[in-house]
Amino acid sequence: MESNSNRKLIRPEVTEGGGRNKETPARTLAMRRKGSPPEQTNAEEFYYLKQMAARTPMVLVLTDGEEIRGWIEWYDKGALKINRHAGPNLLIQKHSIRYLFKEEELRRGKREGRPEREE
Repeated sequence: MESNSNRKLIRPEVTEGGGRNKETPARTLAMRRKGSPPEQTNAEEFYYLKQMAARTPMVLVLTDGEEIRGWIEWYDKGALKINRHAGPNLLIQKHSIRYLFKEEELRRGKREGRPEREE
């Protein structure tokens, strides 16, 4: 039985591929952790650019309930410039917009018999 006590544990050294390496466990855990998601997804930018390119008629509902109709000419971090056929162009601060949607959604809702909006 003394021959068993002289055994040596042999671990294969595997690099890159899920095997063990000589780094400390804390460091390998830190390397495996996913980073936090990005703060900016650019979804808002993509949406505005798409609507601007198509000159899509939009409806903006402001925080006081007023509806503005027109198309988005440009935008920046805090404001939208809205062009209108009936009335002057407007620069609207984003914090005063409750929500916005495509004007065609109003027409589609009336055709399908859905109420426009319940408040």
